[in-house]
Amino acid sequence: MNFSFAGLHGTGKSTIAKTVAQHFNFSYYSTGMAFRELAKEKKMSLEEFNLYSEKKPEIDKELDAKILTLAKSGKDYVFEGQLPTYMLGKLQEFSILLTCDEEVRIKRMMERDEDTYEDKRHETLVREESERQRFIDLYDIDIQDSATILANFNLIIDTTKLSIKTIGEIAIKALSDIVTP
Repeated sequence: MNFSFAGLHGTGKSTIAKTVAQHFNFSYYSTGMAFRELAKEKKMSLEEFNLYSEKKPEIDKELDAKILTLAKSGKDYVFEGQLPTYMLGKLQEFSILLTCDEEVRIKRMMERDEDTYEDKRHETLVREESERQRFIDLYDIDIQDSATILANFNLIIDTTKLSIKTIGEIAIKALSDIVTP
């Protein structure tokens, strides 16, 4: 059984996906974490690695292929990232998109990373535009297109004013009937 969580940076997708994976005793996989590890290996910032990845499509292709391999493994997974929902298609039972106002997203990441608001905002917006364009170029998927979003997600949760506890409860409730029919 496979579930996926998506959303722009700072929407809470990692926290909620981990909460759901732990609740149902599923394995957890984050393409964002895998991407960060590759950036660290190359001794690059996320912004630098995003720009580097624009010229190296094999990086995204490798990360995205791993999602499919894991999804077909027979283990239960919660996937989290920008593209897993689109990559998995019928290999997933349910997909959740988390949304949030930009200012709140930036403040969350700023506090987490101990960065200034302007530095975090610049880094995040550059990164998101780079990812968006790479995904359009590689897969013809616009992760910010409303019609594409509505066609691919079972549930959309705006996390702007909700607590982590409440968001987790909503996600777990939505998935409970699928896990234990």
